[in-house]
Amino acid sequence: MLTQTEADTLIAMRKIFVNPVIVSIPTGSDLTHELIGDDKREPFLLDLWRGTIRLSKLKLQTHGRKVIVLVRLDVDGAPHTNPDGTKLFGTHLHIYRESYEDRWAIPLPLDEFSNPTNIRQSFQDFCRYCNIEILPFQDSLV
Repeated sequence: MLTQTEADTLIAMRKIFVNPVIVSIPTGSDLTHELIGDDKREPFLLDLWRGTIRLSKLKLQTHGRKVIVLVRLDVDGAPHTNPDGTKLFGTHLHIYRESYEDRWAIPLPLDEFSNPTNIRQSFQDFCRYCNIEILPFQDSLV
């Protein structure tokens, strides 16, 4: 577990792809990319997942230290209930919170995520939000 200060520092740290590629998130994707922090010591992972039945369903998440979920974007996902009992429906954002890890979610900040129904835009906005270098994106046919 991390302190909130440690988590905030990891989220804010600039991250680059270890093996830069053209990013694509076709139907049924379940991909993981390795990232490294600017300091060249801090490892991160970026998961890209897309549904097979509901094509609008998308999950993007970063892991700090390769195991701790720092930020997760759930697009068109199942309803989520926070530890305090509040419910979120549809697209929402999980941000690490001390003592709760990634179990807490907030409504999607529309000033940060301009078009969650567009996969390319969601990827780019998520990278910006998590301070990940943005790579070229190839739209998939499906």
